[in-house]
Amino acid sequence: MNLPLDAELVENYVFDEIVIGQSARLLRTLTLDDIKAFAAVSGDTNPAHLDPVYANDTLFHGVIAHGMWSGALISALLGTQFPGPGTIYQDQALHFVKPVRVGDTLTVIVTVTSKNPADHSIELDCQVTNQSGVCVLSGTARVLAPTIKVRLPRVEVPQIQLFDPQARFKQLLSLGANLEAVRCAVVHPCDEGSLSGAMDAARCGLIIPVLIGPEVRIRHMAANEGIDLTGVEIISQPHSHAAADVGAEMAATGKVEMLMKGSLHTDELIHAVLARPALRTERRMSHVFRFDVPLYHKPLLITDAALNIRPTLQDKIDIVQNAIDFARIMGVAVPKVAVLSAVEMVNPNIPSTLDAAALCKMADRGQITGGVLDGPLAFDNAISAEAAEIKNIKSSVAGHADILVVPDLDSGNMLAKQLEYLAGASGSGIVLGARVPIALTSRAEGPSNRVASALLGLLVAHNARRDQPRVVW
Repeated sequence: MNLPLDAELVENYVFDEIVIGQSARLLRTLTLDDIKAFAAVSGDTNPAHLDPVYANDTLFHGVIAHGMWSGALISALLGTQFPGPGTIYQDQALHFVKPVRVGDTLTVIVTVTSKNPADHSIELDCQVTNQSGVCVLSGTARVLAPTIKVRLPRVEVPQIQLFDPQARFKQLLSLGANLEAVRCAVVHPCDEGSLSGAMDAARCGLIIPVLIGPEVRIRHMAANEGIDLTGVEIISQPHSHAAADVGAEMAATGKVEMLMKGSLHTDELIHAVLARPALRTERRMSHVFRFDVPLYHKPLLITDAALNIRPTLQDKIDIVQNAIDFARIMGVAVPKVAVLSAVEMVNPNIPSTLDAAALCKMADRGQITGGVLDGPLAFDNAISAEAAEIKNIKSSVAGHADILVVPDLDSGNMLAKQLEYLAGASGSGIVLGARVPIALTSRAEGPSNRVASALLGLLVAHNARRDQPRVVW
Protein backbone atom coordinates (compact mmCIF):
# COMPACT_ATOMS: atom_id res chain seq x y z
CA MET A 1 0.00 0.00 0.00
CA ASN A 2 1.33 3.45 -0.91
CA LEU A 3 0.71 5.77 2.03
CA PRO A 4 0.57 9.58 1.82
CA LEU A 5 3.77 11.15 3.08
CA ASP A 6 1.92 13.21 5.69
CA ALA A 7 -0.47 10.47 6.81
CA GLU A 8 -0.82 9.86 10.56
CA LEU A 9 -0.37 6.11 10.99
CA VAL A 10 -1.76 3.57 13.43
CA GLU A 11 0.04 0.28 14.03
CA ASN A 12 -1.34 -2.68 15.94
CA TYR A 13 0.22 -5.18 18.33
CA VAL A 14 -0.26 -8.79 17.32
CA PHE A 15 -0.80 -11.55 19.86
CA ASP A 16 2.78 -12.80 19.71
CA GLU A 17 4.16 -9.33 20.49
CA ILE A 18 2.01 -8.77 23.54
CA VAL A 19 3.42 -9.68 26.95
CA ILE A 20 1.76 -9.90 30.35
CA GLY A 21 2.14 -6.61 32.20
CA GLN A 22 2.27 -4.56 29.02
CA SER A 23 0.05 -1.46 29.19
CA ALA A 24 -1.14 1.54 27.22
CA ARG A 25 -2.82 4.80 28.14
CA LEU A 26 -5.13 7.47 26.72
CA LEU A 27 -5.92 10.98 28.01
CA ARG A 28 -9.17 12.85 27.41
CA THR A 29 -10.79 15.97 28.93
CA LEU A 30 -14.57 15.97 29.17
CA THR A 31 -16.44 18.91 27.62
CA LEU A 32 -20.11 19.79 27.63
CA ASP A 33 -20.13 19.13 23.90
CA ASP A 34 -18.91 15.58 24.60
CA ILE A 35 -21.93 15.02 26.83
CA LYS A 36 -24.33 16.45 24.26
CA ALA A 37 -22.78 14.44 21.42
CA PHE A 38 -22.96 11.20 23.42
CA ALA A 39 -26.61 11.94 24.25
CA ALA A 40 -27.38 12.62 20.60
CA VAL A 41 -25.71 9.41 19.38
CA SER A 42 -26.95 7.12 22.15
CA GLY A 43 -30.39 8.63 22.66
CA ASP A 44 -29.74 8.79 26.42
CA THR A 45 -31.18 12.20 27.30
CA ASN A 46 -31.32 11.63 31.05
CA PRO A 47 -31.60 15.15 32.55
CA ALA A 48 -28.85 14.28 35.04
CA HIS A 49 -26.50 14.75 32.09
CA LEU A 50 -28.17 17.65 30.29
CA ASP A 51 -30.30 19.76 32.65
CA PRO A 52 -28.27 21.77 35.22
CA VAL A 53 -31.37 22.71 37.25
CA TYR A 54 -32.49 19.11 37.59
CA ALA A 55 -28.93 17.84 38.10
CA ASN A 56 -28.31 20.22 41.01
CA ASP A 57 -31.00 18.41 43.00
CA THR A 58 -29.57 14.94 42.41
CA LEU A 59 -27.12 12.94 44.49
CA PHE A 60 -24.24 14.36 42.45
CA HIS A 61 -25.27 18.05 42.71
CA GLY A 62 -24.50 18.94 39.13
CA VAL A 63 -24.27 17.69 35.55
CA ILE A 64 -22.22 14.51 35.13
CA ALA A 65 -21.09 12.50 32.13
CA HIS A 66 -22.84 9.34 31.03
CA GLY A 67 -21.09 6.40 32.67
CA MET A 68 -20.65 4.70 29.32
CA TRP A 69 -18.82 7.73 27.95
CA SER A 70 -15.90 6.73 30.17
CA GLY A 71 -16.41 3.11 29.12
CA ALA A 72 -16.22 4.18 25.48
CA LEU A 73 -12.73 5.58 26.12
CA ILE A 74 -11.57 2.08 27.03
CA SER A 75 -13.00 0.82 23.74
CA ALA A 76 -11.22 3.62 21.88
CA LEU A 77 -7.89 2.72 23.47
CA LEU A 78 -8.26 -0.99 22.72
CA GLY A 79 -9.42 -0.49 19.14
CA THR A 80 -7.00 2.20 18.00
CA GLN A 81 -3.85 1.86 20.12
CA PHE A 82 -3.45 -1.39 22.04
CA PRO A 83 -3.83 -3.99 20.72
CA GLY A 84 -5.20 -1.74 17.93
CA PRO A 85 -6.79 -2.51 14.54
CA GLY A 86 -8.04 -6.09 14.29
CA THR A 87 -8.99 -6.30 17.99
CA ILE A 88 -12.32 -8.00 18.65
CA TYR A 89 -14.19 -7.39 21.90
CA GLN A 90 -15.41 -10.51 23.73
CA ASP A 91 -16.30 -9.26 27.18
CA GLN A 92 -16.18 -6.10 29.29
CA ALA A 93 -16.94 -5.69 32.99
CA LEU A 94 -17.17 -2.17 34.42
CA HIS A 95 -17.45 -0.78 37.93
CA PHE A 96 -18.47 2.88 38.14
CA VAL A 97 -16.77 4.43 41.18
CA LYS A 98 -17.03 8.23 40.94
CA PRO A 99 -18.90 10.72 38.71
CA VAL A 100 -17.10 12.47 35.87
CA ARG A 101 -17.78 16.20 35.47
CA VAL A 102 -17.18 18.76 32.74
CA GLY A 103 -13.52 19.76 32.79
CA ASP A 104 -12.27 16.49 34.29
CA THR A 105 -9.22 15.04 32.52
CA LEU A 106 -9.31 11.26 32.49
CA THR A 107 -6.37 8.90 32.17
CA VAL A 108 -7.34 5.49 30.80
CA ILE A 109 -4.84 2.67 31.40
CA VAL A 110 -5.26 -0.91 30.21
CA THR A 111 -2.79 -3.60 31.37
CA VAL A 112 -2.49 -7.18 30.10
CA THR A 113 -3.12 -9.69 32.91
CA SER A 114 -3.29 -12.97 30.95
CA LYS A 115 -2.93 -14.53 27.49
CA ASN A 116 -4.58 -17.59 25.96
CA PRO A 117 -2.67 -19.00 22.96
CA ALA A 118 -5.52 -21.39 22.12
CA ASP A 119 -7.76 -18.61 20.78
CA HIS A 120 -5.35 -15.63 20.85
CA SER A 121 -7.41 -13.92 23.52
CA ILE A 122 -6.01 -11.63 26.19
CA GLU A 123 -7.46 -10.20 29.38
CA LEU A 124 -6.75 -6.67 30.50
CA ASP A 125 -7.21 -4.72 33.69
CA CYS A 126 -8.90 -1.37 32.97
CA GLN A 127 -8.47 1.69 35.19
CA VAL A 128 -9.77 5.22 34.58
CA THR A 129 -8.63 8.02 36.90
CA ASN A 130 -9.28 11.76 36.96
CA GLN A 131 -6.80 14.62 37.18
CA SER A 132 -6.61 14.17 40.95
CA GLY A 133 -5.62 10.54 40.62
CA VAL A 134 -9.01 9.36 41.88
CA CYS A 135 -10.36 6.21 40.24
CA VAL A 136 -13.67 6.90 38.50
CA LEU A 137 -14.03 3.59 36.64
CA SER A 138 -12.44 0.16 36.86
CA GLY A 139 -13.02 -3.20 35.22
CA THR A 140 -11.69 -5.99 33.06
CA ALA A 141 -11.82 -6.64 29.35
CA ARG A 142 -11.31 -9.77 27.27
CA VAL A 143 -10.49 -9.34 23.59
CA LEU A 144 -9.23 -11.36 20.67
CA ALA A 145 -5.88 -9.86 19.78
CA PRO A 146 -4.99 -9.36 16.10
CA THR A 147 -2.72 -11.95 14.49
CA ILE A 148 -1.83 -10.01 11.34
CA LYS A 149 0.42 -7.01 11.58
CA VAL A 150 -1.04 -3.84 10.01
CA ARG A 151 0.18 -0.27 9.65
CA LEU A 152 -2.56 1.98 8.35
CA PRO A 153 -3.36 5.69 8.00
CA ARG A 154 -5.60 6.89 10.79
CA VAL A 155 -9.22 7.07 9.67
CA GLU A 156 -10.64 10.58 9.61
CA VAL A 157 -14.05 10.66 11.23
CA PRO A 158 -16.78 13.21 10.40
CA GLN A 159 -16.74 16.31 12.57
CA ILE A 160 -19.80 16.56 14.80
CA GLN A 161 -21.34 20.04 14.85
CA LEU A 162 -23.57 20.48 17.89
CA PHE A 163 -26.42 22.92 17.46
CA ASP A 164 -29.34 23.06 19.88
CA PRO A 165 -32.07 25.23 18.36
CA GLN A 166 -34.22 24.98 21.48
CA ALA A 167 -31.38 26.17 23.72
CA ARG A 168 -30.68 29.08 21.35
CA PHE A 169 -34.41 29.88 21.32
CA LYS A 170 -34.57 29.93 25.13
CA GLN A 171 -31.49 32.12 25.26
CA LEU A 172 -33.10 34.59 22.86
CA LEU A 173 -36.33 34.68 24.88
CA SER A 174 -34.34 35.39 28.04
CA LEU A 175 -33.56 38.86 26.63
CA GLY A 176 -37.18 39.82 27.28
CA ALA A 177 -37.53 38.13 30.66
CA ASN A 178 -37.85 41.37 32.65
CA LEU A 179 -39.82 43.38 30.12
CA GLU A 180 -43.53 44.11 30.26
CA ALA A 181 -45.60 42.63 27.44
CA VAL A 182 -46.72 45.16 24.82
CA ARG A 183 -50.05 45.45 23.05
CA CYS A 184 -49.67 44.03 19.56
CA ALA A 185 -52.10 44.14 16.65
CA VAL A 186 -52.01 40.72 15.00
CA VAL A 187 -53.27 41.43 11.50
CA HIS A 188 -55.45 38.79 9.82
CA PRO A 189 -54.31 35.68 11.80
CA CYS A 190 -56.41 33.31 9.72
CA ASP A 191 -54.12 30.30 9.48
CA GLU A 192 -52.90 27.94 12.18
CA GLY A 193 -49.29 29.17 12.09
CA SER A 194 -49.98 32.86 12.55
CA LEU A 195 -52.70 32.35 15.17
CA SER A 196 -50.79 29.81 17.26
CA GLY A 197 -47.60 31.86 16.91
CA ALA A 198 -49.33 34.95 18.28
CA MET A 199 -50.87 33.04 21.17
CA ASP A 200 -47.54 31.34 21.95
CA ALA A 201 -45.95 34.79 22.10
CA ALA A 202 -48.69 35.86 24.49
CA ARG A 203 -48.09 32.83 26.71
CA CYS A 204 -44.39 33.70 26.76
CA GLY A 205 -45.29 37.12 28.14
CA LEU A 206 -44.10 39.03 25.07
CA ILE A 207 -47.32 40.53 23.71
CA ILE A 208 -50.90 41.29 24.62
CA PRO A 209 -52.50 40.25 21.33
CA VAL A 210 -55.30 42.14 19.64
CA LEU A 211 -56.54 39.88 16.84
CA ILE A 212 -57.84 41.78 13.81
CA GLY A 213 -59.72 39.91 11.09
CA PRO A 214 -62.93 37.97 10.40
CA GLU A 215 -63.93 36.89 13.91
CA VAL A 216 -65.98 33.85 12.89
CA ARG A 217 -63.11 32.53 10.80
CA ILE A 218 -60.56 33.18 13.56
CA ARG A 219 -62.67 31.44 16.21
CA HIS A 220 -63.35 28.50 13.88
CA MET A 221 -59.62 28.15 13.27
CA ALA A 222 -58.92 28.31 17.02
CA ALA A 223 -61.54 25.66 17.78
CA ASN A 224 -60.18 23.29 15.12
CA GLU A 225 -56.58 23.68 16.35
CA GLY A 226 -57.35 23.66 20.07
CA ILE A 227 -56.17 27.25 20.60
CA ASP A 228 -57.64 28.96 23.65
CA LEU A 229 -58.79 32.52 22.93
CA THR A 230 -60.30 33.17 26.36
CA GLY A 231 -59.95 36.85 27.26
CA VAL A 232 -58.32 37.76 23.94
CA GLU A 233 -59.55 40.93 22.24
CA ILE A 234 -60.79 40.38 18.70
CA ILE A 235 -61.65 43.24 16.34
CA SER A 236 -63.74 41.77 13.54
CA GLN A 237 -62.93 42.92 10.01
CA PRO A 238 -64.24 41.33 6.81
CA HIS A 239 -60.95 40.84 4.96
CA SER A 240 -57.17 41.32 5.08
CA HIS A 241 -57.13 44.84 3.56
CA ALA A 242 -59.53 46.11 6.19
CA ALA A 243 -57.60 44.32 8.95
CA ALA A 244 -54.37 45.96 7.81
CA ASP A 245 -55.99 49.40 7.82
CA VAL A 246 -57.36 48.93 11.35
CA GLY A 247 -54.07 47.59 12.65
CA ALA A 248 -52.10 50.48 11.14
CA GLU A 249 -54.57 53.01 12.52
CA MET A 250 -54.28 51.53 16.01
CA ALA A 251 -50.50 51.81 15.77
CA ALA A 252 -50.73 55.40 14.50
CA THR A 253 -52.95 56.44 17.42
CA GLY A 254 -50.83 54.65 20.03
CA LYS A 255 -53.34 51.92 20.84
CA VAL A 256 -50.74 49.24 20.10
CA GLU A 257 -46.94 49.31 20.27
CA MET A 258 -46.30 46.57 17.72
CA LEU A 259 -47.75 45.07 14.56
CA MET A 260 -47.54 41.39 13.68
CA LYS A 261 -48.23 40.05 10.21
CA GLY A 262 -50.71 37.20 9.98
CA SER A 263 -51.81 35.32 6.87
CA LEU A 264 -51.82 38.24 4.46
CA HIS A 265 -49.35 39.50 1.89
CA THR A 266 -46.53 41.71 3.12
CA ASP A 267 -47.38 44.55 0.73
CA GLU A 268 -50.92 44.79 2.16
CA LEU A 269 -49.65 45.48 5.65
CA ILE A 270 -46.77 47.73 4.61
CA HIS A 271 -49.04 49.77 2.30
CA ALA A 272 -51.40 50.42 5.23
CA VAL A 273 -48.47 51.57 7.37
CA LEU A 274 -47.05 53.85 4.66
CA ALA A 275 -50.48 55.44 4.18
CA ARG A 276 -50.33 56.88 7.72
CA PRO A 277 -47.91 59.80 8.16
CA ALA A 278 -48.03 59.32 11.93
CA LEU A 279 -46.18 56.02 11.51
CA ARG A 280 -43.42 57.45 9.33
CA THR A 281 -40.01 58.51 10.62
CA GLU A 282 -37.06 60.22 8.98
CA ARG A 283 -35.78 56.75 8.07
CA ARG A 284 -36.72 54.46 5.24
CA MET A 285 -38.37 51.27 6.47
CA SER A 286 -36.27 48.13 6.16
CA HIS A 287 -36.31 44.52 7.27
CA VAL A 288 -33.71 42.66 9.34
CA PHE A 289 -33.45 38.89 9.65
CA ARG A 290 -31.81 37.49 12.77
CA PHE A 291 -30.34 33.99 12.38
CA ASP A 292 -28.76 31.49 14.73
CA VAL A 293 -26.55 29.57 12.29
CA PRO A 294 -25.07 26.19 13.37
CA LEU A 295 -21.65 26.89 11.85
CA TYR A 296 -21.33 30.55 12.86
CA HIS A 297 -20.10 31.66 16.26
CA LYS A 298 -22.72 34.31 17.01
CA PRO A 299 -26.13 35.57 15.86
CA LEU A 300 -26.11 36.95 12.33
CA LEU A 301 -28.28 39.79 11.02
CA ILE A 302 -29.11 40.08 7.30
CA THR A 303 -30.62 43.18 5.73
CA ASP A 304 -32.61 43.91 3.60
CA ALA A 305 -33.95 40.62 2.33
CA ALA A 306 -37.70 41.25 2.47
CA LEU A 307 -38.75 44.84 1.89
CA ASN A 308 -36.57 47.00 -0.39
CA ILE A 309 -36.31 45.41 -3.82
CA ARG A 310 -33.51 47.43 -5.48
CA PRO A 311 -32.34 49.93 -2.87
CA THR A 312 -30.40 52.99 -3.96
CA LEU A 313 -27.29 54.17 -2.16
CA GLN A 314 -29.43 56.64 -0.25
CA ASP A 315 -31.80 53.84 0.74
CA LYS A 316 -28.86 51.72 1.92
CA ILE A 317 -27.77 54.43 4.34
CA ASP A 318 -31.04 53.99 6.22
CA ILE A 319 -30.96 50.20 5.83
CA VAL A 320 -27.50 50.05 7.41
CA GLN A 321 -28.31 52.52 10.17
CA ASN A 322 -31.53 50.69 11.05
CA ALA A 323 -29.60 47.43 11.35
CA ILE A 324 -26.85 48.98 13.48
CA ASP A 325 -29.37 50.52 15.87
CA PHE A 326 -31.19 47.21 16.11
CA ALA A 327 -27.99 45.25 16.79
CA ARG A 328 -27.22 47.67 19.62
CA ILE A 329 -30.68 47.08 21.06
CA MET A 330 -29.87 43.35 20.92
CA GLY A 331 -26.79 43.95 23.04
CA VAL A 332 -23.99 44.30 20.47
CA ALA A 333 -22.04 47.35 21.65
CA VAL A 334 -20.28 48.10 18.34
CA PRO A 335 -21.79 46.03 15.51
CA LYS A 336 -19.46 44.89 12.73
CA VAL A 337 -21.11 45.45 9.37
CA ALA A 338 -20.04 43.61 6.21
CA VAL A 339 -21.36 45.24 3.04
CA LEU A 340 -21.62 42.36 0.59
CA SER A 341 -20.95 42.03 -3.10
CA ALA A 342 -19.80 39.24 -5.40
CA VAL A 343 -16.17 40.31 -4.96
CA GLU A 344 -14.10 42.10 -2.36
CA MET A 345 -12.48 44.59 -4.74
CA VAL A 346 -14.11 47.79 -5.99
CA ASN A 347 -15.13 47.23 -9.60
CA PRO A 348 -16.88 49.98 -11.61
CA ASN A 349 -18.73 47.29 -13.55
CA ILE A 350 -20.33 45.92 -10.36
CA PRO A 351 -22.48 48.70 -8.86
CA SER A 352 -22.80 46.97 -5.47
CA THR A 353 -19.03 47.33 -4.94
CA LEU A 354 -19.31 51.07 -5.50
CA ASP A 355 -22.20 51.31 -3.03
CA ALA A 356 -20.21 49.32 -0.48
CA ALA A 357 -17.17 51.57 -0.80
CA ALA A 358 -19.34 54.69 -0.53
CA LEU A 359 -21.13 53.40 2.59
CA CYS A 360 -17.81 52.68 4.28
CA LYS A 361 -16.56 56.18 3.50
CA MET A 362 -19.83 57.64 4.81
CA ALA A 363 -19.25 55.75 8.06
CA ASP A 364 -15.74 57.22 8.21
CA ARG A 365 -17.25 60.72 7.86
CA GLY A 366 -19.94 60.16 10.51
CA GLN A 367 -22.88 59.86 8.13
CA ILE A 368 -23.48 56.34 9.49
CA THR A 369 -22.82 55.90 13.19
CA GLY A 370 -22.60 53.25 15.90
CA GLY A 371 -20.91 50.47 13.96
CA VAL A 372 -17.77 49.47 12.08
CA LEU A 373 -18.24 49.01 8.33
CA ASP A 374 -16.14 47.21 5.74
CA GLY A 375 -16.87 46.46 2.13
CA PRO A 376 -17.13 45.36 -0.46
CA LEU A 377 -16.72 41.90 1.03
CA ALA A 378 -17.68 38.64 -0.60
CA PHE A 379 -19.76 36.33 1.54
CA ASP A 380 -16.90 33.93 2.25
CA ASN A 381 -14.51 36.48 3.66
CA ALA A 382 -17.30 38.30 5.49
CA ILE A 383 -18.00 35.24 7.65
CA SER A 384 -14.67 33.37 7.50
CA ALA A 385 -11.48 34.85 8.94
CA GLU A 386 -9.56 32.06 7.22
CA ALA A 387 -10.96 33.01 3.81
CA ALA A 388 -10.10 36.65 4.48
CA GLU A 389 -6.54 35.73 5.46
CA ILE A 390 -6.05 33.63 2.32
CA LYS A 391 -7.13 36.63 0.24
CA ASN A 392 -4.90 38.92 2.31
CA ILE A 393 -7.82 41.04 3.51
CA LYS A 394 -6.93 43.09 6.60
CA SER A 395 -10.18 43.84 8.34
CA SER A 396 -11.69 43.82 11.82
CA VAL A 397 -15.03 42.91 10.23
CA ALA A 398 -14.02 40.00 7.98
CA GLY A 399 -14.77 36.71 9.70
CA HIS A 400 -16.52 38.46 12.59
CA ALA A 401 -19.50 40.22 10.99
CA ASP A 402 -22.61 40.86 13.07
CA ILE A 403 -24.53 42.30 10.12
CA LEU A 404 -24.53 41.33 6.45
CA VAL A 405 -25.83 44.08 4.16
CA VAL A 406 -26.93 42.53 0.88
CA PRO A 407 -26.98 44.33 -2.50
CA ASP A 408 -30.69 43.80 -3.17
CA LEU A 409 -33.73 41.79 -2.19
CA ASP A 410 -33.04 38.99 -4.68
CA SER A 411 -29.64 38.12 -3.26
CA GLY A 412 -30.70 38.71 0.33
CA ASN A 413 -33.83 36.59 0.15
CA MET A 414 -31.96 33.70 -1.45
CA LEU A 415 -29.19 33.93 1.16
CA ALA A 416 -31.70 33.95 4.03
CA LYS A 417 -33.62 30.96 2.72
CA GLN A 418 -30.41 29.03 2.05
CA LEU A 419 -29.30 29.55 5.63
CA GLU A 420 -32.67 28.34 6.90
CA TYR A 421 -33.32 25.40 4.59
CA LEU A 422 -29.78 24.16 3.79
CA ALA A 423 -27.75 25.26 6.81
CA GLY A 424 -30.36 24.58 9.50
CA ALA A 425 -30.42 28.16 10.78
CA SER A 426 -33.19 29.36 13.12
CA GLY A 427 -34.56 32.68 11.94
CA SER A 428 -36.77 35.57 12.99
CA GLY A 429 -37.37 38.99 11.52
CA ILE A 430 -38.49 42.54 12.18
CA VAL A 431 -39.30 45.66 10.15
CA LEU A 432 -37.64 48.84 11.40
CA GLY A 433 -37.92 52.50 10.49
CA ALA A 434 -41.59 52.99 11.37
CA ARG A 435 -42.91 54.36 14.66
CA VAL A 436 -43.66 50.80 15.78
CA PRO A 437 -41.82 47.56 15.06
CA ILE A 438 -43.48 45.13 12.66
CA ALA A 439 -42.97 41.40 13.14
CA LEU A 440 -42.89 40.33 9.52
CA THR A 441 -42.61 36.56 9.14
CA SER A 442 -43.17 34.31 6.17
CA ARG A 443 -46.42 32.38 5.99
CA ALA A 444 -44.27 29.24 5.64
CA GLU A 445 -42.60 29.77 9.02
CA GLY A 446 -43.69 27.99 12.17
CA PRO A 447 -44.95 29.35 15.50
CA SER A 448 -41.49 29.41 17.12
CA ASN A 449 -40.21 31.80 14.42
CA ARG A 450 -43.17 34.06 15.12
CA VAL A 451 -42.48 33.96 18.86
CA ALA A 452 -38.86 34.88 18.20
CA SER A 453 -39.97 37.74 15.95
CA ALA A 454 -42.32 38.93 18.69
CA LEU A 455 -39.36 39.00 21.07
CA LEU A 456 -37.45 41.21 18.63
CA GLY A 457 -40.46 43.51 18.42
CA LEU A 458 -40.74 43.64 22.20
CA LEU A 459 -37.13 44.80 22.55
CA VAL A 460 -37.57 47.47 19.86
CA ALA A 461 -40.86 48.66 21.36
CA HIS A 462 -39.35 49.07 24.82
CA ASN A 463 -36.42 50.94 23.34
CA ALA A 464 -38.89 53.26 21.57
CA ARG A 465 -40.60 54.06 24.87
CA ARG A 466 -37.56 56.11 25.85
CA ASP A 467 -38.18 58.42 22.90
CA GLN A 468 -41.96 58.45 22.68
CA PRO A 469 -44.60 59.09 25.36
CA ARG A 470 -46.51 55.94 26.11
CA VAL A 471 -50.30 55.94 25.97
CA VAL A 472 -51.97 53.57 28.44
CA TRP A 473 -55.18 51.97 27.16
